Amino acid sequence: MSTDLTSLSGDYTIDASHTTLGFVARHAMITKVRGSFTDFSGEAHLDGANPSASSVEVTINVDSVDTRSKQRDEHLRTADFFEIEKYPTITFESTAVKLIDNSHVEITGDLTIKDVTKPVTIVFEFTGAATDPFGNHRIGFEGSLDVNRKDWGLTWNAALEAGGVLVSEKVKLEFEISAIKKA
Repeated sequence: MSTDLTSLSGDYTIDASHTTLGFVARHAMITKVRGSFTDFSGEAHLDGANPSASSVEVTINVDSVDTRSKQRDEHLRTADFFEIEKYPTITFESTAVKLIDNSHVEITGDLTIKDVTKPVTIVFEFTGAATDPFGNHRIGFEGSLDVNRKDWGLTWNAALEAGGVLVSEKVKLEFEISAIKKA
């Protein structure tokens, strides 16, 4: 979808009830486990005339991790993975925004997990703009990124009897964003 992004300039709040911040990891080297975080907040400033002046900030409550398995979620909350007692949030703060074309934007920023901050770059596709029945002006973006979880200190694993490991190092982060323009 292509549009004149200038008309979309403004400040936005991420609508958590219509946004997915998810991840996918291989389990036992044969299947994928999908999960998401259900409690997060975020703000964005979109400058359609000067995209490099745009910015995004997101804070995720790690305790909200949901993989549809209570036992797995509890394990993810422990020191083996996220260690939520010590590191209750994951944050992302943009450092650069680059317009690729009127349908794609590249956002580079600092992703902090367990007090480890690493730069990441995510290409987002603009999926549309609309006014909902309640008068909210919405915009949507989708993107994904492959990361190595060990880069953020998420190193736990278990060897499999047949070879390989229980949890892949590579994790795909997936984002489906709906944001509402502030009045």
